[in-house]
Amino acid sequence: MKKTSIGSEMKKQGESRCTQKTISLLSPLGTIQVSGCENGVHTIQILMDVAPAERSSEAPLSCAVTDSPAETSPEMQRCVEWLQAYFTEPQTAGSLPLPAFHHPTLQGDAFTSRVLQVLLRDVKFGETVSYKRLAEMAGNPRAVRAVGGAMRRNPVPLLIPCHRVISSSGQSGPYMSGRGDHLKQWLLTHERQRGEG
Repeated sequence: MKKTSIGSEMKKQGESRCTQKTISLLSPLGTIQVSGCENGVHTIQILMDVAPAERSSEAPLSCAVTDSPAETSPEMQRCVEWLQAYFTEPQTAGSLPLPAFHHPTLQGDAFTSRVLQVLLRDVKFGETVSYKRLAEMAGNPRAVRAVGGAMRRNPVPLLIPCHRVISSSGQSGPYMSGRGDHLKQWLLTHERQRGEG
């Protein structure tokens, strides 16, 4: 993936309110809802409505749109294409452009925004980083707990890969406030297996 920053991927929030639209995809993790406007993606939600798909070298994984408004912005379409590539041809996802992000958490120079920007820019597909190391990379080595808070506030999981942040002991650590630990394991295994192929 090319070097970028959240600031360059996020368009300025206009004076008027956004008109958000939601696209639903059926992925190997279950339903994923992508919400956004013409300026960019606001949130990605993994609904955890089914158990993660079993992996098989014979059966390809899929990620299909199940519900979409008649018109979607180019940024929303870019997000859908990226998610589809991530699940079906993950080795190609890193070369695709990310959509613009349009969420207040990702604006400005707050520590949360900086941590998420560093994670997006520096931790590549198939890699992991500890909470401690990510705090160091973001310029505050003592802010390990704040890094955990930043992961919990990530509005666009998968795109900003908070599942790649693990504990210093090598344990995977919580995902989606502990409710999605099995999804984190699935994603890390998916990246390891697909990265080898």
